[in-house]
Amino acid sequence: MVESGKERRGSYAKGVAKREEILERALDVIAREGYRGASVKELADAVGLSQAGLLHYFDSKEELFTAILRKRDEVDSVGFGLYEADGSIAMGSIRDGYLGVIRHNADVPGLVQLFARLSVDAADPEHAAHDFFVGRGENIRGVFAQALAARQAAGEITDRIDPTTLARIFQAVADGLQVQWMLEPDVDMAATVDALFEALDPRRSEPSGAADE
Repeated sequence: MVESGKERRGSYAKGVAKREEILERALDVIAREGYRGASVKELADAVGLSQAGLLHYFDSKEELFTAILRKRDEVDSVGFGLYEADGSIAMGSIRDGYLGVIRHNADVPGLVQLFARLSVDAADPEHAAHDFFVGRGENIRGVFAQALAARQAAGEITDRIDPTTLARIFQAVADGLQVQWMLEPDVDMAATVDALFEALDPRRSEPSGAADE
């Protein structure tokens, strides 16, 4: 029996919905159980599938974990106000939104561990996550450069450093802090990044009272 176009569309829609369910459940499981405790078997059990059934929706375990991180970014971008309802950059809240994501990361160590481990493996151009991490970095720096340029124009951030360079610095600081935090859980990642925002504020560079002299 030949499957009709309507049946194919229905089957495709169900597959997309199941994939989304898997990713949403996976975020919860890894956040709760940690990276080490989130095996393919446990993720499959969480959505009522066999391991083979779970991987039917993904090309490999690596592709599954890459999709989980992509879903995390999607959820965080919406949840912490990095974008407006129409999809444009939320210029006024880039600092608060970014710090919100970093604070949230401290509550989900399993996802931080997954990100750190996969990012190292993804340095291999043949790795399933390579394009994701390269594209993710370009997108983050693009968003930040645009937002930082707007803040520079408003006099809220020093214009002595090119916004594209500043964007790369913020990315490097945030990613590096995650490694430090995994080694030293007492590190306050959000406070450290916030200190960088403060250091770049030209209005904070003058000693108290200097403007009145």
